[in-house]
Amino acid sequence: MNASTLATQYFAMWNEADADTRAGIIEKTWSADGAFVDPSFEVSGHEGLTKMVETAHQLFPGHAFSLTGQVEEHHNRLRWTWHLTAPGQDPVAGGTDVITLTEDGKIREVIGFLDFAPAH
Repeated sequence: MNASTLATQYFAMWNEADADTRAGIIEKTWSADGAFVDPSFEVSGHEGLTKMVETAHQLFPGHAFSLTGQVEEHHNRLRWTWHLTAPGQDPVAGGTDVITLTEDGKIREVIGFLDFAPAH
């Protein structure tokens, strides 16, 4: 899977409402011990990823994550920027993710940095 396709699948995971479809995306794109860490979440494994996305859906109903720039790639690393937006509105959050890939091209780790987000 190339970097652009992997990014597309990553954002599809965040935006997918159907739990079974989302589980398939996670299985296809993340290593079994895949980890995600940002200022809001720290999870690992497919179950942790599933719960994290479900929480995001509850916190931001009607919003979707989208890629906002180019996917950058070197060695086994990727970097991209994103926004979280409801249709027709300004983004409510945005950030940069740094991704480490496994040898077979799955996501091993995502380290997320928030550029802006709602106050808690």
